[in-house]
Amino acid sequence: MLGIGFGLVTAAIVALSTVALSLQFSVTRTINFAHGELMTVGAYAGYLVAQHTSNLVPQALAAVAAGAVLGWVLNWGLLRPFSRRGASKIVLFVLTIATALIVQNLLQVGFGGSFVDYHYSVGLAHHVGPFLWTTLNIVTMVTAAVILISLHLMIRRTRFGKAQRAVADDLMLARTTGIAAERIISFTWVLDGGIAGLAGMFLALQVGSFTPTLGFGYLLVIFAAAIVGGIGKMYGAMVGSLIIGIVMEVSAIYINPSYKETMAFLVLVVVLLFRPQGIVPALSEG
Repeated sequence: MLGIGFGLVTAAIVALSTVALSLQFSVTRTINFAHGELMTVGAYAGYLVAQHTSNLVPQALAAVAAGAVLGWVLNWGLLRPFSRRGASKIVLFVLTIATALIVQNLLQVGFGGSFVDYHYSVGLAHHVGPFLWTTLNIVTMVTAAVILISLHLMIRRTRFGKAQRAVADDLMLARTTGIAAERIISFTWVLDGGIAGLAGMFLALQVGSFTPTLGFGYLLVIFAAAIVGGIGKMYGAMVGSLIIGIVMEVSAIYINPSYKETMAFLVLVVVLLFRPQGIVPALSEG
């Protein structure tokens, strides 16, 4: 049960970032290879605030703000101008790769390439059923659950959520019906960045020390979770993250923990072999 308990914590962090990525992709149809850097800037923002206060709330707010700003800049300052000029999706994808490298190097200039220590009191250990979690573990999972539930309610119950779904289904049709598609896309990037920044902060707290490549090194795990659940599907991202998180942490009991990400890719390969469109369509067919 120890591996499953840790797996649920990891799944919560992966789910935050993967759901944000899936939501952004479903609305914009742009593969964002700089998504890991949204996480990394969030981690550094939380780390900077932690130098002045041990309160986790302002650290989390700083992480959200940093990720949201980078998401807005990435869209309005880079992708949107090229998209207006008719750039193809592959060009936009290459631009996100370039952005990832630029942000990594800027962070390296500002913070150096060595590890920085980011610690927060994990609190007491709590027995919850068969699991043993620290206070920080519980805060991480509860925060992720609240955000994921809020996203569900936003998408299903609000006018903005309906507009988001309309843009995701058919951008041109959404525009002809009077939906401010560019505003929806812009806010989606901000939302993606904010959630990813928060996920990056929690990831940094979990690993304890990190470098400017924190998010980039975790990006393939996030893509694996998104593809396993069904790329572009928010609920699929949740299921995929749960599977990937548990598999990674349970496998770390039996193999060298430094290879646990490999298990995520193994799950990805198996799913692609038998269900290339992701597992959520299979669940919905039952």
